[in-house]
Amino acid sequence: MKILITGICGFVGSTLARAWIEARPDLTVLGLDNFIRPGSELNRETLRKLGVTLYHGDIRCASDFDALPPVDWVIDAAANASVLAGIDGQTSSRQLVEHNLLGTVNILEYCKRTGAGFILLSTSRVYSIEQLATIGVETVGEAFRLKPGQDLPPGLSSKGVGESFSTRSPISLYGSTKLASEALALEYGESFGFPVWINRCGVLAGAGQFGRPDQGIFAFWINAWKQRCPLTYIGFGGKGCQVRDCLHPRDLIPLLIMQTSPGSSATVRVINLGGGLDNAMSLAELSSWCRSRFGEHSVAGKPEMRRFDIPWMVMDSSLAQEIWGWRPAISLHHILEEIALHAEQNPQWLEWSGIR
Repeated sequence: MKILITGICGFVGSTLARAWIEARPDLTVLGLDNFIRPGSELNRETLRKLGVTLYHGDIRCASDFDALPPVDWVIDAAANASVLAGIDGQTSSRQLVEHNLLGTVNILEYCKRTGAGFILLSTSRVYSIEQLATIGVETVGEAFRLKPGQDLPPGLSSKGVGESFSTRSPISLYGSTKLASEALALEYGESFGFPVWINRCGVLAGAGQFGRPDQGIFAFWINAWKQRCPLTYIGFGGKGCQVRDCLHPRDLIPLLIMQTSPGSSATVRVINLGGGLDNAMSLAELSSWCRSRFGEHSVAGKPEMRRFDIPWMVMDSSLAQEIWGWRPAISLHHILEEIALHAEQNPQWLEWSGIR
């Protein structure tokens, strides 16, 4: 089987390529990357040594797909993945749309022309911020938890946010481009007869993730703590009680193998993939973990809220387990320790990530 991974030299793309080749040595992997993200060049040589054929191209440019040979599947891991993209004064809203939406169109046109299947790595950020922001939470220890006894909105349970949760605006420019990409992908697949899967991923984390707070909060926090860089709890009283779950990209491989296998016939095309409650923690809890691992470090508090901040976001992946028998296997502790070891071995990681 031959696959193309877009954004292959990013953290998720490169991790998937390495893990998939390890699981299936006979796999042929092609990769497309524009190398605009700081640190992405670091993965180029490792992938080449594994036999990956790399193409320097940009998914926003339709002609960059003309040089690509046909493949069986495309895994789209290329995105501007920041919820603040386009509104933070540092990135262009037009470039965000071009990258996350028009780039998807170019990939889908390639799939239409070659007959390749398409797997979109989407995001938990397609879910309604307004709905998530009004969920009742209480502080238990150092973290928010859902208040017991409340009437939860459709799609939300004690397990987390399910696929039927509202996707009503606002969901951020980033979230809206991914939601629109989902709709286009499903329509292209239906109209032109190629298979499409939409995998809505929670926070992805692991060693080698570039340390930027808007894209890899777990990696950023651990690296910044190790290097004694300034850290701040933003919003929600400046206490760091907001909660996220995390998932290692390697945990996606068993599912991707099933989705790309001949004869995969599941009728549900959109599923959540997250670490769930077992892999969830607050920033304050992450700080406690860092303190026990690296020693003391102070964290400032800034109570003022930012747009799109939410107190609690845990992905419910029950549907993936029901349909595919999938569940995360890599524990939260393993993910954090993996990042910590990488931080110790690469003290300049924040500089390579474009932070300092």
